[in-house]
Amino acid sequence: MTMAFVLISTEMGSERKVLEELKKIDEVSEAYIVYGVYDIVAKIEVRDVDELKNIVSNKIRAIDYVRSTLTMIGAEGFRK
Repeated sequence: MTMAFVLISTEMGSERKVLEELKKIDEVSEAYIVYGVYDIVAKIEVRDVDELKNIVSNKIRAIDYVRSTLTMIGAEGFRK
């Protein structure tokens, strides 16, 4: 299992529209509108890095109003 956080910049004022589109992507397990340099943080859970590449490149970046993304692949962590 591969897990990643995708930081998403959107066109101004379109955060909620993008969040609604992210809900339609099965591999997006969580997504939040945030304040700061990025507008949305999405958690992606997939089988492998190739599937992650496909989701980010062909699904997330294809959403209208998405300006840019930054993907951080999880390496180690814990969950309570």
